[in-house]
Amino acid sequence: MSEGVNCGIDSAVEGGDSVAGELDKFSTVDDAIRWAARQLEQSGVFFGHGTDNALDEAACLVSHALHLSYDDLEGALQRRLDETARQTVHEMVSRRIRERIPAAYITRTAWFCGLEFHVDERVLVPRSPIAELIAGGFSPWIRPGQAVHRILDMGTGSGCIAIACAHAFPQAEVDAADISPDALAVARINVERHGLGRRVHPLESDLFAGLPRRSYDIIVSNPPYVPQEEMAVLPDEYRHEPVTGLVAEEEGLEFAIEIMARAADYLSEDGILIVEVGNSQAALERRFPNVPFMWLEFAHGGSGVFLLTHGQLLELGANKP
Repeated sequence: MSEGVNCGIDSAVEGGDSVAGELDKFSTVDDAIRWAARQLEQSGVFFGHGTDNALDEAACLVSHALHLSYDDLEGALQRRLDETARQTVHEMVSRRIRERIPAAYITRTAWFCGLEFHVDERVLVPRSPIAELIAGGFSPWIRPGQAVHRILDMGTGSGCIAIACAHAFPQAEVDAADISPDALAVARINVERHGLGRRVHPLESDLFAGLPRRSYDIIVSNPPYVPQEEMAVLPDEYRHEPVTGLVAEEEGLEFAIEIMARAADYLSEDGILIVEVGNSQAALERRFPNVPFMWLEFAHGGSGVFLLTHGQLLELGANKP
């Protein structure tokens, strides 16, 4: 944290006079957002858990502190804040900087694929580029009008991928599998909030082990894929997330390899498997040099997501030593 911020946020936490000095720097909602953005920018916090810049994260924190929805925020920018409101904003921004806790855990809210989700420390903060695939209906691999009956989200966490898929394919049943009872509790909160209890089914399962034998048109997964040595150098914000949702052995490939090995047994004849492996992409290609991974590209950023068809997975199984 820079010396300038220490003189602001940290010292403001310690003494009443300093707090008053900081609070005098903003009097409207717009002032508060700009003040918060400056503090975040100067502090060196890491952006990447739902927002990628100081201004957006400041707007997120301030709107939550003032109980404003995103829809209401623009119209409220010139609203004047009383001392209690300014104190609340100050405390929230202070906590974000001091504890390096992702903003989504402070607000208990994250957005994915244009949808709002409850999140807390039991699950990862949604941020997968797979959202872009869902928004596009997995085109061109799923054709417009093609029937999609059942989808599996493997390692569902908050349930964001499963729920977004249910919105994208209104006729589909979606199984949301996870080994963590804590994560499934969060997923159930989100399923209920989105009114999808009849179509999205949270299931406790260690990968495929606890699933009934079903045929899926789409299996999508964002499993743990961070190698242990990489975890040690990630920004402090990641320390607040459940380590079991991040770390994988075998160069980050432990779960991806198991999913590849079993997915063909659960895919329909025209089904597709989509898995995110992030920075472990190169390690996966080294491990399977003859597998025709289709590495997907994203207009809004992101990488390390592959697609394999049912036929390719069958061939992979047939070629096992």
